[in-house]
Amino acid sequence: MDKTKKTVMGAKEPERTCSDQDCPFHGTLSVHGKTFIGTVIKGKMQKTAVVEWTTYRKVQKYERYEKKRTRIKAHNPSCITAVQGEKVRIAETRPLSKTKHFVIIERIK
Repeated sequence: MDKTKKTVMGAKEPERTCSDQDCPFHGTLSVHGKTFIGTVIKGKMQKTAVVEWTTYRKVQKYERYEKKRTRIKAHNPSCITAVQGEKVRIAETRPLSKTKHFVIIERIK
């Protein structure tokens, strides 16, 4: 493995570089806590993407499962630049704004 490549929670550094301070690879942003895999459903905001994933929960009373979805706003660094429809891995970080507490660390092919 190349010593110059930096890994963040198992995700390898992207090929492109950026000068974003809130990038976990090229800036000073540290990641910690939970990671999730989801799909980008909106990517038109500046450096922000909305990531969604679904979970199933059993409703005991009706003996059925209900489908729940979770939508989270995540920072989209310019070296990754995930677009709508891509699967991504996001990681928890310090609050970047009022609603942004996650950052995209990897695009999943």
